[in-house]
Amino acid sequence: MNTTSNDQQRDVQWERMLPAEFRAAQQALPVVYLPLGTVEWHGEHNALGLDALKAHQLCVLAARRAGGIVHPPLYGGMGGLDMPATVVIEGEYEWDNHLLRPWLEKLCSEFQRQGFRAIIMLTGHYGHNQQIVVREVAARMTERLQIPVLGTPEYWLAQDAGYLGDHAGIGETSLLMYLHPELVRIERIHNDPDYGKTDEIAKGASAELGRKYADVIVERLAGMAQDMLTWDERTRTAFVRAERALVSAQVKGWRDGDAWAAWRKLFSGALTQYGAFLSAGAFERIEQLATELLH
Repeated sequence: MNTTSNDQQRDVQWERMLPAEFRAAQQALPVVYLPLGTVEWHGEHNALGLDALKAHQLCVLAARRAGGIVHPPLYGGMGGLDMPATVVIEGEYEWDNHLLRPWLEKLCSEFQRQGFRAIIMLTGHYGHNQQIVVREVAARMTERLQIPVLGTPEYWLAQDAGYLGDHAGIGETSLLMYLHPELVRIERIHNDPDYGKTDEIAKGASAELGRKYADVIVERLAGMAQDMLTWDERTRTAFVRAERALVSAQVKGWRDGDAWAAWRKLFSGALTQYGAFLSAGAFERIEQLATELLH
């Protein structure tokens, strides 16, 4: 996927805009996207910035389709493998969070001060605590700022398309193959003692599969960017209840069992339809299913 032409880069990336372009884009659709990720080992076959790279490009594609402005990606978050070239800002299994949460809250407050009326935080890194913090901040800031703030991993928007999230596996590798093909060297996976143990990733990953996942994610991001601006207080309240129910289920699973307990139930249940429910505004359905994860 060629993303280097001036035409393709126009009018959506905050850092590349001239002031007049920024004003026009914000007036047309006052929505800001904040891509999140890390620099982390993703096998011998993928670029180290995979998480933020894919989140950023998905946001760019959504903004080109629906409008809005994409903030530069934030590299750094909760967790990271104990592998070379990986920057761990805060531990994945730490209950306390002193850096990511206040940084995200400050950015959200700044976006609202700048005149944006909806915020989408898309994390391409999804260690379990990263997911909890991002979703929790979004719900809290929706109430505090009285504008909608969505915080979700990108794979939650395409689980019903078969993308359940992985780490440098078939899903992530396929997305990077589609979004930034020059940053994947699939033949090098055979030099990796972990990811190259079998041919599953090498044979299963493809740009075509990445495009399938990206199309679903981008369509839903673009739809949310437009819909969120129409939400009234009642809709925002229902949205916050649903997102907080998800956080509660995930935290309880961690507290009572292990860090990924709730996610295992998520992947095998009806909440794989989260992206469709979110797009349809079926927040009561999300809340109901999240509550069921507690049992």
